[in-house]
Amino acid sequence: MVDFHHSSDSEALDSDEELQKAFAEGRLKSTGLNVEVAPPKQFINNVSGMKQKLEEIEQSLDWTERLDLTNDPAPPPGGGTEPTEEGDELANNDFKRELRFYRQAQASVLIGLSQLHKKGIKTKRPEDYFAEMAKSDVHMKKVREKLLEKQQNIENRDKARKLRELRKYGKKVQQDVLQKRQKEKREMLEAVKKFRKGQKNKLDFLEEKDNKNKDKGQKKDKQDKLHQPNKKRQYKNQKYGFGGQKKRSKLNTKQSSADMSSFNIKVNQGRPGFNKSKKVSCIDILSVYIMKL
Repeated sequence: MVDFHHSSDSEALDSDEELQKAFAEGRLKSTGLNVEVAPPKQFINNVSGMKQKLEEIEQSLDWTERLDLTNDPAPPPGGGTEPTEEGDELANNDFKRELRFYRQAQASVLIGLSQLHKKGIKTKRPEDYFAEMAKSDVHMKKVREKLLEKQQNIENRDKARKLRELRKYGKKVQQDVLQKRQKEKREMLEAVKKFRKGQKNKLDFLEEKDNKNKDKGQKKDKQDKLHQPNKKRQYKNQKYGFGGQKKRSKLNTKQSSADMSSFNIKVNQGRPGFNKSKKVSCIDILSVYIMKL
């Protein structure tokens, strides 16, 4: 077992010894509080040591290797003299400070170019200059493939988004058509019920359908009249026939199949075991037809 009482006593003795040592050295405040005072920091300005270190790191290189310049900034635009400004005013004005940097760089470039021309060093790139690329052709090929892949992915996402929108639009149109058909079916059934109960004398949708068929028939008659041959040709066709192919002349066509003028419900609707004396109304047949829609 650890003797906690003994360890706490030893720590207290150590702290007391440290305080007594600090008091003997004069590092404690005289306010009655046992607080150690840090000694003041001494700043060393070793000029000779810094000059010695500068001589060690200094390299005696030609100016063309260093390209360092010490010059005044270029004159302000428009000529004239530069207004004298204090250091704090220039430091706190960002625009004037950046303008000073720009003019300083401009003057340095002009002086540096003139010195380079004096030493016979060319400052413009020749027209037939060829510089090797920092990256290899294999690396640039991979970069191009990556960019094309990203572009293809973007195009695929756009196409998929357009297809989803078209599907949504198609479903909406389909739902609208189905709702319209169901609405028409309900209206027809309600009209048939009212007609059965005697609340209506006629069915409006049948008249509309007949009018549409009549309009179609009139348009067709007009078209047939426009394309009819002249009277002489009609007379010869009536006397000698109109010629042409005789085989397969009795085959059904779209018009003959849709023609129900010769249909008789009393003759063609009979079934074995069906009571012929019982009358079947057209309204019942129409109701069955609507329910099958």
